[in-house]
Amino acid sequence: MFQIIGIVLLFGLVFGSFLMSGGSLAPIIHAAPHELMAIGGAGVASFLIANSMTVVKGAGAGMGKVFAGPKWKASDYRDLLSLLFLLTKTMKSKGVIALESHIENPHDSTIFSRYPKIMKDHFAIDFICDTLRMMTMNLEDPHQVEDAMEKQLEKHHHEALAPAHAIQSLADALPALGIVAAVLGIIKTMGAISEPPEVLGEMIGSALVGTFLGVFLAYGLVAPFATRINQIVEEESAFYKIIQAVLVAHLHGNAAQISVEIGRGNVPSGSQPSFLELEEALSAIPNEA
Repeated sequence: MFQIIGIVLLFGLVFGSFLMSGGSLAPIIHAAPHELMAIGGAGVASFLIANSMTVVKGAGAGMGKVFAGPKWKASDYRDLLSLLFLLTKTMKSKGVIALESHIENPHDSTIFSRYPKIMKDHFAIDFICDTLRMMTMNLEDPHQVEDAMEKQLEKHHHEALAPAHAIQSLADALPALGIVAAVLGIIKTMGAISEPPEVLGEMIGSALVGTFLGVFLAYGLVAPFATRINQIVEEESAFYKIIQAVLVAHLHGNAAQISVEIGRGNVPSGSQPSFLELEEALSAIPNEA
């Protein structure tokens, strides 16, 4: 919602101030199609040249996140803490062997299947299962496990940020591409130097529209989109940090309740459940779970 409001304000205030100062939108409207074709076409082409298909697809998904926001909501953090509570409680009461069937086939697990949204996140499920699998192989040194988890998180975080970096690179290039479009317009104008001043003025004005659009798109739209995607990736990464915090706390010998309480402290403030809310969520888990 805020992003839509921001876009409306951006166009309304920029072009509104231009109109209030006596400007006319007619030259901009006339020049915009071919200037946007040059700038936008060159931008898309350079974007495709510079990035892999994975990054390109990630950038498209990231643009959707700009308006949708982070995928993890407050209820999802409660579900994650509840899932980790069940797993750590099972390990405490029945041993790691009791978890083998769950971590080898999480899609058939009665524990994991209780939380379908988390099940759709392949990295979250693999991250949990791989860590628990290390524990079943007697890798119980908390520092070794934490280090292994940290490396996985760093790799995932680096890959998740690649689309934001690619879009930021596009934003950095757009002003220069706007100058390219403007230079082409000037070349066209110089070829018609014998025309009367009013014709030359219109042609120069059209050329300058290219510079304006390059800067306007770069700093008004594309760069803010990249910044917002970066913010969302950073916030979503907290979801996986919770997994690390809870499982490492468990390896340090803490009770399941204490481990998830440590994990609760890593939840972003806007989505963090209170102590009582978490207690209610854990109490609502059926005994057979």
